[in-house]
Amino acid sequence: MGLAWQQGPLGTGAIGRFLVPAELPERMLFAEPLRRRMRVRLGDMWIADSEDVVALHEPGRYPVAYFPLVDIVADILEGDGRTTQHKDLGATAWFTVTAGETTKPRAAWQHVDLPRHASELEGRVAFAWRAMDAFYEEDERIVGHAADAYHRIDIRQTSRRLVVRNDDGVVADSSQPLVLFESGFAPRWYVPREDVVQDALTPVEGQTFCPYKGLCSYYDIGGSHRAAWSYEDAWTEVRRISGMVSFEADKVEVELDGKRLRLEPGQGVVSHGVDRDLTVEELAG
Repeated sequence: MGLAWQQGPLGTGAIGRFLVPAELPERMLFAEPLRRRMRVRLGDMWIADSEDVVALHEPGRYPVAYFPLVDIVADILEGDGRTTQHKDLGATAWFTVTAGETTKPRAAWQHVDLPRHASELEGRVAFAWRAMDAFYEEDERIVGHAADAYHRIDIRQTSRRLVVRNDDGVVADSSQPLVLFESGFAPRWYVPREDVVQDALTPVEGQTFCPYKGLCSYYDIGGSHRAAWSYEDAWTEVRRISGMVSFEADKVEVELDGKRLRLEPGQGVVSHGVDRDLTVEELAG
């Protein structure tokens, strides 16, 4: 999550609150300079290249990158005659994007009748993440969505004892787990493989990926489906959890220093439209 997605401060399921005397508006949007060079590729072309991107944080969505028209290749946008109404930002025009032999209908949009208070988005276009072939910051591909400066992960070593049981049998027993704190989510506890009972985990088909941690594999534990997971090759920023195992506290019994852990608000991940309609193959793209 981040500033406005899921349990973020501006999200629809915020777990904290602003300590102010007056009630805040039901929806608050936040726009800010991304301060990173961002590029977009479609087919064999770089169709946008800008150091002046604005990130829009909208409740219930991941951040969306808006590019100034001057930093978009000329003549790749063709209006398709479709206009929709954004509940906060007014009329929105949609474009077909064409780069060489590649054409993507309804793949970009622009808010064309912005209220005065949203002038930061004037003259800017956003590209549908799944319609494009890739987004980059400098020369590194960004997977999943535009960068969210408010999403943070901290990993800490602890000597607290974590015990996992299923059907009265011990699955894992560790006094050297790592705890992963991720913005807005309840802590996740990761156990070294050597502290997991051999053959307790049954690999299952199907993987997912997290824009912040990488490719995730899942395991059944007895009759508990997908009760554990592991990032076998976690991304550089969270490399410490590579190969370690975490457990779903609502599917198996997880105890920390003798206290049963329960599923907490914000523990689950909620999919959201096109921003989360991603495939594992995208990692290799």
